[in-house]
Amino acid sequence: MNDEAGPGHLPVREPPVADRGGIAPLDDAPTSGYATSASMRSRQTSRGTLRHLRAIRVILNSMLLLALMYTVTLTKSLLIPLVLAAFLGLALNPIVAAGSRRGLPRWLCASVLMMALVGSLAFGVSKVAQPAMGWIEGAPATMKELLPKFRTITAPFEMANRATQNLVNGPPSRAHPAVAAAAVSISTWDVLAKAPAVIAAMLTVTLLVFFFLVFGDTLLRRLVEIVPDFHAKRHAVVIVRSIQTEVSRYILTTSLINLSLGLFTAGMLWWLKMPDPLLWGTVAMLANYIPYVGAITTTTILMMVGLVHFDQLGQAMLPALCFIGFTIVEGNLITPMVLGRRMRVSPIAILLWLLVWGWLWGIPGALLAVPMLTSVKLIAERIRGWGWFAVMVQR
Repeated sequence: MNDEAGPGHLPVREPPVADRGGIAPLDDAPTSGYATSASMRSRQTSRGTLRHLRAIRVILNSMLLLALMYTVTLTKSLLIPLVLAAFLGLALNPIVAAGSRRGLPRWLCASVLMMALVGSLAFGVSKVAQPAMGWIEGAPATMKELLPKFRTITAPFEMANRATQNLVNGPPSRAHPAVAAAAVSISTWDVLAKAPAVIAAMLTVTLLVFFFLVFGDTLLRRLVEIVPDFHAKRHAVVIVRSIQTEVSRYILTTSLINLSLGLFTAGMLWWLKMPDPLLWGTVAMLANYIPYVGAITTTTILMMVGLVHFDQLGQAMLPALCFIGFTIVEGNLITPMVLGRRMRVSPIAILLWLLVWGWLWGIPGALLAVPMLTSVKLIAERIRGWGWFAVMVQR
């Protein structure tokens, strides 16, 4: 067969080896292998860079959290009145808003409300201040009176403990001298020395609450006006209004529940002929803002006061037992029914939050911890990207 093309015929070219299902030329293999290894090395390098960036981001976030905690601790004398005033302003804002919807000026509604609140607070302080000072001054004598009763209660346990130690370690070689108890001395001057700082803090909170009630809505409108997009403005208004409504509802409802618990406790103590029932009812109301810890503290105080006031053990323990019954009904029936499941928070989250804010701010931080946690939970549910926090603290 003639390999040369004749006239009128086009030359026929053999297809490449690759097109016929054969193996690619050998000189192309090193280039392909080098490209594959280079891409693998590049991929591994990018993965390592991403891991290093994630580690750096975790370290920076941890440093930011520590810096924030230090700042919050350093500025607690400024932040505590602000947070307290913000919560009080949110709780009282629906009352002022209802008055303004009826045509009354906001400043007038806020003025009347603040005068009523300050008058009620002053009346309550005047009723409990003198009994509280009496108990503070008489604390050393009360403890001396209480120790023999505690020894009577704990004597069987001490005897059993001593007998167990004798069986294990043998009889003691010599008696250890009794260590004298340290004297507890709390004078009236120690309490009055803190009075100017307390009065200044209360005046600051009162003024902040008044201005929040009068100019709070104006400030929120100014903040919304900063947002450039109309759709974003509308979304921001919905979020702000819903957060304001839900947080104010929670704070006001919780305050009413705690006030009712304090009144029930005071009435129960008056019926049982306990001394200063109004004082211990106030203690129960304030301590109930601290879940679990507040109830345990109030129960312990009532048990000690009952042991001092009554001679019989059953009669002395009755006030504490009645208060335990009140708190069980309030914590497991009334509060869940009134607040609903959406505002309930996990006990583990509450204890961790109490531990953190009690460590940062002391007693004021423990009192404000749960309202802050619930408010942050309600806010996180409305903000994109923060829903995980609401899920984590949900009960």
